[in-house]
Amino acid sequence: MKQSLLFTKTRKDAPKDEVSKNAQLLIRAGFIHKEMAGVYSLLPLGLRVINNIKSIVADEMENIGSGEIIMSTIQNKEVWEKTDRWDDKKVDVWFKSKINGGSEIGFGWSHEEPITEMMKNFVSSYKDLPIYVHQFQNKLRNEVRAKSGIMRCREFIMKDMYAFSKTREENDVFYSNAQTAYMNVFNRVGLGDITYITSASGGVFSNEFSHEFQTVCDAGEDIIYVNETKKIALNKEIFNEKTLSDMGMKEEDFVTKKVAEVGNIFNFGTEKCEKLELFFKENDGTKKPVFLSSYGIGITRLMGVIAEVLSDDKGLVWPKEVSPFDIHLISIEDKEGKVKAEAQKLYDRLIKSGKTVLFDDRDMRAGEKFADSDLIGIPTRIVISEKTIKEDSVEVKDRKTGNTEMIKNERI
Repeated sequence: MKQSLLFTKTRKDAPKDEVSKNAQLLIRAGFIHKEMAGVYSLLPLGLRVINNIKSIVADEMENIGSGEIIMSTIQNKEVWEKTDRWDDKKVDVWFKSKINGGSEIGFGWSHEEPITEMMKNFVSSYKDLPIYVHQFQNKLRNEVRAKSGIMRCREFIMKDMYAFSKTREENDVFYSNAQTAYMNVFNRVGLGDITYITSASGGVFSNEFSHEFQTVCDAGEDIIYVNETKKIALNKEIFNEKTLSDMGMKEEDFVTKKVAEVGNIFNFGTEKCEKLELFFKENDGTKKPVFLSSYGIGITRLMGVIAEVLSDDKGLVWPKEVSPFDIHLISIEDKEGKVKAEAQKLYDRLIKSGKTVLFDDRDMRAGEKFADSDLIGIPTRIVISEKTIKEDSVEVKDRKTGNTEMIKNERI
């Protein structure tokens, strides 16, 4: 992409009502646009980052046997009433409306109920199980605290995955595989070293056990308790005397960390499938309920956490796998136009080699281009100028380390 064709512009200041660092940087760099509190639109650069994150997540989910689907955001009231999760007193994040004719509908904040209802059309025998499916979809939650930028939104993109199994043992194997896949995701997006698998209770999602994936972050809203030696992390809900006693550990064995939740997994057992009447016939003819577990990663939230944690005083610092482009190519203009012509040749060559490139071909001063480049945060910057042309080289700078070196053209 040529930067002269990018309709978005960088800006020195974020909106005055935006208090979160992640949203301030993403707005200033032209990745997102704020519509209202807790609601943001994705601009071209932001959408490229989101698509890269989605690609990583999809890859890891498919590696453990999940197939991608997409379900409707519009929710059937009657299905949720079967599990007593339609009542606002039980689940307080619903957005609801009425369609022509007066029927009440909801807008999806999660999808355990509708997908379980759907599976009644596809599951009848033990031969039909297990089934693993995931989707990327906009979720809508009526959040009271929409003050953390894209780390807590009223509308956001989520990856939710659902596992339907014959037995607890079969379910537990997949649950363990999903934990590994999740950590693979967080490693690939650059957060692995500061993300903990944290034991938790099921909360509003499940009466069974659950795990959260918590990333150390000063802007996070949660506190976890970590035993660094044994790599054990517990959330606030279960960090109590009984839990510690059961583990044979003491409070002083743990340190507190401020964190942001980037993923969670829940085990429902058979309770939800029993309520929704999802059963299968065993090979001996007996009727049994299906085991269900669900797995969520907030895709836009993950982008926000990356922006929050990995940025510096100059701007965003994207890891290579999620960056909107591999290379930011900058031409420093000369009067004769030779630099731009050489930069165009290099741009074409880089594209042909399979690299993604943002080419700053704008008629602007070098300092402005460098400041924009730092703010946008693409991992590798290549500068071509009269000086580099004379040396048959280009200047290559690593955004993360700040290291700069002159590299001969034939090595690029």
